[in-house]
Amino acid sequence: MIPIAIAIKLTDRGNIFFIQERPGLDGKMFKLLKFRTMYPNNEEILIEYLKSNPKAMKEWEKYRKLKTYDPRVTPIGRFLRKYSLDELPQFFNVLKGDMSIVGPRPYILKEFDDYNVPEEVRKKLLSVKPGITGLWQVEGRNEKTFEERIKLDLKYVENISFWNDIKIILKTVWIMLRGKGAY
Repeated sequence: MIPIAIAIKLTDRGNIFFIQERPGLDGKMFKLLKFRTMYPNNEEILIEYLKSNPKAMKEWEKYRKLKTYDPRVTPIGRFLRKYSLDELPQFFNVLKGDMSIVGPRPYILKEFDDYNVPEEVRKKLLSVKPGITGLWQVEGRNEKTFEERIKLDLKYVENISFWNDIKIILKTVWIMLRGKGAY
């Protein structure tokens, strides 16, 4: 993690880490850690880009990601995201007890509202600790729509087992090495 932190600092004057409040177990908020992969003014960049690019706006509305090109992401950020290295600081979240290695993704509360996720679905997703990796990450990664991600995370919660977690961890390593499906 030290070489990554140095690379971020040398290529961009902003913070090394991205820290964001996310709901964890039973909806308790925690500070999610990631290596920063976007420019500090990424919100303004996104708004301007989506205003002038209707195709990107449709992509954003469907996936909550920009798969073809995201102007907010720094050059080093593209590499970190491709191989999921930006997620490494989340191991500190695991050590702190806010996350687990495998679980549903740590959603942003606004995503639940934007996609009208029913309250019973929210409660089920928040009935376990969020994970660094999970079923949706190994079953299509960012190729899945937001709704498909929710369904895969629900499937995970409804079928939690030690062996499923082992399978997901092994698949995660393979996917990280291939760098496929990350944006």
